[in-house]
Amino acid sequence: MAFKNDLKNVMQQDLEGIPLLSFMKNKTSFYSEYVVSFMKAVFNRFIEEVNFDQLETLTTEELGAYVEKYVFAYSNQTKARINRDELVQVSQSITNDIAGLGPLEILLAAEDINDIMVNAYDKVFVDRGGSIYLTDIQFRNESHVIQVAKRIAGMADRRIDEVSPMLDSRLNDGSRVNIIVPPVVLGAVTISIRRFRNETITLEKMKETENISEAMCEFLKLAAKCRANIIISGGTSTGKTTVLNALSQLIDHNERVITIEDSAELRLDHPHVIRLEARPPNVEGEGEVTIGELLRNTLRMRPDRIIVGEVRGLEVLDMLQAMNTGHDGSMSTLHANGTQEVITRIEGFLALHGSTMSSQFIKKYVSEGVDLIIQIYRSRDGRRRISKITELGGMVDGEIEFKDIFEFQLSEHTTGKVGDGVFKCLTSDINLLKKASFFGLEKEMLNILKVD
Repeated sequence: MAFKNDLKNVMQQDLEGIPLLSFMKNKTSFYSEYVVSFMKAVFNRFIEEVNFDQLETLTTEELGAYVEKYVFAYSNQTKARINRDELVQVSQSITNDIAGLGPLEILLAAEDINDIMVNAYDKVFVDRGGSIYLTDIQFRNESHVIQVAKRIAGMADRRIDEVSPMLDSRLNDGSRVNIIVPPVVLGAVTISIRRFRNETITLEKMKETENISEAMCEFLKLAAKCRANIIISGGTSTGKTTVLNALSQLIDHNERVITIEDSAELRLDHPHVIRLEARPPNVEGEGEVTIGELLRNTLRMRPDRIIVGEVRGLEVLDMLQAMNTGHDGSMSTLHANGTQEVITRIEGFLALHGSTMSSQFIKKYVSEGVDLIIQIYRSRDGRRRISKITELGGMVDGEIEFKDIFEFQLSEHTTGKVGDGVFKCLTSDINLLKKASFFGLEKEMLNILKVD
């Protein structure tokens, strides 16, 4: 019966004056007024004649075939002047509204889109190739957006309304989604989706696309082999998880690896990996499992390496504990605008959660646990690069010694291309050589560290 009510809500949406849209790979285009009129008519007939009990038993694929058959039959019956491609698009739009996420389904099917941002029913943006574009995809009205938002919440057994105006969840394909509704947001319902990508990015691919230099690529391979503890930092949507995933591919297959994430995005081709995922509270506010709780449990699971998708709170202390107690080769990501800001962020996390540890102790704990910080940034042209690889040394006069090993330096005389520059090796005198020596990789690492 819920399915029937949901379908009725769809059919009651006002189609008048709002052009329905289709989004294709290389262009966007409005449906003609005639097609919109046809869609309204077939919607109305469908709601009158459909057997709801039968539809409730169908899979999404079966429902799509059922709707398409109905639309084609209606077209023949009314002798509509609509070609086959348009009929297929009308069928897909109806199916998306009934069982999917409405117009968002078209964007979710486009493999080259990284982010989808709904600012209002008629303002839908996408991030494609690192640049943001306004699409001509539209919802019918704000009620349509709310309907889709509630459907997303229902997938995760959550709610989104004035009482619970914010939602962090994920879609069935793993894409992360954030929803915020009035009155917390001024204006319209906002939906932000970070796409899940099936493609596995490796360090080699990053080298080919000039996200890193060849020397940086080879250095990071060795760093992973000699079990360096690594934090990857950067701003939002700079590619931290992508780099973490690329480094994870290099872990020895004889090691037991446990991954912990808010939303499962890491893809490890590894025979001995345990994947854990945090869980938000349900509609009643119960059942939450945090990253910190999973981390503490992980320490009892005999891991060789622990990989945390992102630390953003008190769990950073558990991560550092793992790095300082024999779980070498552990990795995580963190939001920070620079390698030295990572320490400030860690101190802030602990302070906000009531930690009484002194700044001096925290810095010493970090310097003893973390070997490397990899900083990533996104330039104005949308390209993501590893801008710096920094080693954390010991404490000097109460402060951590930072030693930049590699750095991307902007060219003084550019060719006019935004973000022109070169990758440079700055030093070969690093402490990581001691770990490399233990694994018989010292000479190989020195051959890579050629100072420019």
